[in-house]
Amino acid sequence: MRLNRFLSECGVTSRRKADNLIKAGRVTVNGEVVCTLGSVIDESADAVALDGKPLRKETKRYLMLNKPPFYLTSLKSLEDGKKTITSFLGDIEQRVYPVGRLDYDSEGLLLLTNDGELANRIHHPRYKVVKTYFAQVSGDVPENLETVLQDGADIEKRFVIPDSVNVLRVSERRARVSISFHEGQKHLVKKYFEVFGLRVTRLKRISCGNISLGKLEKGAWRDLSPAELKGLRRITGLFPCDQ
Repeated sequence: MRLNRFLSECGVTSRRKADNLIKAGRVTVNGEVVCTLGSVIDESADAVALDGKPLRKETKRYLMLNKPPFYLTSLKSLEDGKKTITSFLGDIEQRVYPVGRLDYDSEGLLLLTNDGELANRIHHPRYKVVKTYFAQVSGDVPENLETVLQDGADIEKRFVIPDSVNVLRVSERRARVSISFHEGQKHLVKKYFEVFGLRVTRLKRISCGNISLGKLEKGAWRDLSPAELKGLRRITGLFPCDQ
């Protein structure tokens, strides 16, 4: 097995980022630093360590959490007193990590896993995994809001166009919109509406690929079903070859 894949399957990081750890000389095999990309190991016989800490493959875990607003998408304790999603994950045995992020004041579907390769593919725009959001916005709402939003906009020198837009309701200086992107740019939804003079007052992610939030309560989590995982692996190109 390639060394970068082993690191990914230990839940350390994605294969691509594992290469950076290897190049930095942070990985050892049988006590010897290995810096050569593409190195192959015998996972049943070789001892692999990262920064001196032995690694072992963990049982893969795939979860979905309904993140409430005003929780940080972080697994680290912070000094500023802000609450983090660790408040909801105390009884999970494996070391799972968030796939992408939701802003502090945003809510909704958050996937977590220790499968670094799958996480990277979900997050990377190359694989076009569509994330759908429910947004409440305020400001001077154009009469043809849906058409305007569908046309795309330049954000930080990149032209971005939604995968889908559905205006659910428009009232005086307010609107409710379902909008989807496969891009992974930070604060993308908020920045997109800002281009059109609209401020997002509430943002909720309701789906990611084939995974929908459904009726999962705020602060609750559950394992993905075999069918959900199978579908997610298929759309990211990991099924069936890397099953």
